[in-house]
Amino acid sequence: MIGADVIIKCLEEEGVEYVFGYPGVAICPFYNSILESDIQTILIRTEQNAAHAASGLARVSGKVGVCAVTSGPGATNLITGIATAFADSIPLVCITGQVNSELLGSDVFQEADITGAVESFVKYSYLVKDAADIPQIFREAFHLASTGRKGPVLIDIPIDVQNAPVGRFRYPDEVNMRTYKPTIRGNMAQIKKVLKELSRAKRPLICAGGGVLLSQAEDALRAFSEKHQIPVVSTMMGIGAMPTEHPMYFGMVGNNGKPFANRAMNESDLLLMVGARVADRAVNQPDLITENKVLVHIDVDPAEIGKNVGPAIPLVGDARHIFEDMESEEFVCDDREWIQTLVSYRESMQPVRRPNPDYVDPAAFIRQLSEAMEEDAVYVADVGQNQIWSCGYHIVKKGRFLTTGGMGTMGYSIPAAMGAKLAAPKRQVVAVCGDGSFQMSMMELATMRQFDVPVKIVVLKNNYLGMVRQYQHFTYKDNYSVVDLSGSPDLSRLSEAYGLRFMRQTNMEGMEETIRAFLEKDESVLLECLIDPMDLV
Repeated sequence: MIGADVIIKCLEEEGVEYVFGYPGVAICPFYNSILESDIQTILIRTEQNAAHAASGLARVSGKVGVCAVTSGPGATNLITGIATAFADSIPLVCITGQVNSELLGSDVFQEADITGAVESFVKYSYLVKDAADIPQIFREAFHLASTGRKGPVLIDIPIDVQNAPVGRFRYPDEVNMRTYKPTIRGNMAQIKKVLKELSRAKRPLICAGGGVLLSQAEDALRAFSEKHQIPVVSTMMGIGAMPTEHPMYFGMVGNNGKPFANRAMNESDLLLMVGARVADRAVNQPDLITENKVLVHIDVDPAEIGKNVGPAIPLVGDARHIFEDMESEEFVCDDREWIQTLVSYRESMQPVRRPNPDYVDPAAFIRQLSEAMEEDAVYVADVGQNQIWSCGYHIVKKGRFLTTGGMGTMGYSIPAAMGAKLAAPKRQVVAVCGDGSFQMSMMELATMRQFDVPVKIVVLKNNYLGMVRQYQHFTYKDNYSVVDLSGSPDLSRLSEAYGLRFMRQTNMEGMEETIRAFLEKDESVLLECLIDPMDLV
């Protein structure tokens, strides 16, 4: 055996089914050894998307996503995908090839200090120096990626280490890292404080962040909310923690959230922030969520608690375990008047749109599309105006809503949708993007075709970088700069080139039939919807 063989055995021990990547000389021993394995390799068309695809797989399967690329530009191209996963707390193991150990630091061909480059946005990184260390390193990497606050771990492996002979293989049964002991169970004394405040509260509110989904606490949250009649709002990354049309769910908060959701958060007298960072996009004025209320911040990462705002009650732990522990204690919460108030806000403060009838109304289209999608479908929103419309109008039933809310990386949706479809081949997967973000990952149509990954793709086309154009509209009084997408490809011809069925919708007429045809078969389809270039979110 050589080091590369050992790496493959480690991946097999971890139950890895797919590796997304792009080969090069420095990672060739790995890709040669993987031919002897049942692990399927997916040749992505640009390295950034290897991490995005692994992210989509991880978020739907609950497992660690894996990607592998070569040294130098392969590794540096991967950085944006790693940073995206870190910002969204997605568990990945990212493998990079590296030049020969004795050449490190010599500035040789395709050498890059990738462990140094990613230091600020990985949970941990390894530079493997001895092939005998590979089993221990991989065991630790998967443990680090998937426990505590989840995130990406990078393993950089010089080519000589991949080719080095190794004796017998033994994968460690357990991990015992002295400096890494994440807290899973919440402190019962703190939990009792929270329940005591809940029993006093007249206007309690739960704000669910992405940590609820990452800890698979959706059912526990729902049961807690229903049993004690505590209303719920969510951050962008927390969308899907409650079904959109659940009577106790009052929408997304933040700059682009629902007005009634933001009002609920401001007027609450007890706010439980669960698995949320309290970052600027969800809470742009942190003082408002501590003013005249008790703030409880629940997070598995102690570094997040108190970072942006000081809670009255900090509670470190995994969201699912904490909800389960709270259910083991008896308390009564009487907030019937508060719920009636929030229902009246929801009814009276719905945003009013005045769409241009000559184009597709993206809000109405997304709602109709959502209603027609299967109950457990996966909806992947890209970044830009399409993301905000998706957050505001997509209806989550029993499925998943995926997007990148932490880094906001354009081009995320198509590769992430591919990963999601591979993780759950029987589920319907739809990627929704703008014409700007589509062109950042349209090369992956070849990957979809090569590996027969049937993803539905919607392109909301307005010939602008819409979100930036909207910002320039308000900030610079329509003085537009570098946002015109003239020169974009004819999507009908592009679809034909990649062997995709193509559909185009110019306005809302006949939309119901278009959506039915778009969704009816489990095949890749590209639907282009022309929207008003001047439409605003």
